[in-house]
Amino acid sequence: MRVLITGGTGFIGSHLTEALLSRGDEVLILDDLSTGSKENIRHLTNAPKLSYWIDSVMNKALLAELVDESDIVVHLAAAVGVRLIVESPVRTIETNIKGTELVLEAALKKKKKVFIASTSEVYGKSSHFPFCEDGDLVLGPTDKGRWSYAASKALDEFLALAYWKEKRLPITIGRFFNTIGPRQTGQYGMVVPNFVRQALAGEPITIFGTGKQSRCFCYVGDTVAGVLKLLDTPAAIGQVFNIGGTQEISIEGLANLIKVKLNSSSPVCYIPYEQAYEEGFEDMPRRVPSTDKIERCVGWHPTTSLDTTIDLIAEYFRQKQKPLAYRSTTEMGSGTPAQLENPKVAA
Repeated sequence: MRVLITGGTGFIGSHLTEALLSRGDEVLILDDLSTGSKENIRHLTNAPKLSYWIDSVMNKALLAELVDESDIVVHLAAAVGVRLIVESPVRTIETNIKGTELVLEAALKKKKKVFIASTSEVYGKSSHFPFCEDGDLVLGPTDKGRWSYAASKALDEFLALAYWKEKRLPITIGRFFNTIGPRQTGQYGMVVPNFVRQALAGEPITIFGTGKQSRCFCYVGDTVAGVLKLLDTPAAIGQVFNIGGTQEISIEGLANLIKVKLNSSSPVCYIPYEQAYEEGFEDMPRRVPSTDKIERCVGWHPTTSLDTTIDLIAEYFRQKQKPLAYRSTTEMGSGTPAQLENPKVAA
């Protein structure tokens, strides 16, 4: 099977690429590196079944060519991270809506199966827990830019489902719930890599808000396993699925857990939302998925504990801190920097 991954050099995309290659599939990556990194796939560059293009899904000609060459499209390219969403709302809306529209248009020509990556953010301020796929979406006011991401991803879902219902384009939608693991950057506000990095460095572990807000985190390997099962299951076509962990923890509890697990001397401090993001910033008090639907359909459920995932993330940061000359080929992967200097780029 030949799979096109938009956003394939990103955190989830690079792990999905690994999984597909390991089972013998061919992978094509299209990524503009806006939030992804070539470093995430450096260890895969010798793989004979991997090709990648440093370009945008907005390049309609290239996108059409790659979709035509593929059997399945996994659309991960999107604006991600709370900080990026707050600081760049125009980019968030345009990237998410226009990009998804172009992918669906290109896939329709040859009726290629498409997996659309959505998010738990679409549930907004709903208070019906756990969140179920057929539950109401409750978003905040339009003058709060924080909700633009949720609204744009919800529109992506509406559009994808419309392509299925009206044009019979085979699509599946996965709503990711706080996926975490090695290679995730804290640059755009992702809480776990930030906490782990701060704890390892002995810096203050900074909690935004009261810390009473709670989340369910899911190891990236589990998330990828869920995506693969959905890709392989015809019964998943035309449906929406939550993909997330079920172990709920407060952000305050998370900070203290990481501090204890890493034996860190870091103090835990609190920063008001208006200082961290913007005046009037709103956040979800809880984010808890029901995974009953995906378990019924494909037999998937998360298997990796939060404790184990934190250990994996901490080890990833420790390895990154090693001098380059002393990192093993296993740690760095078999690729060399020179092999990434000449990717396939649209003419």
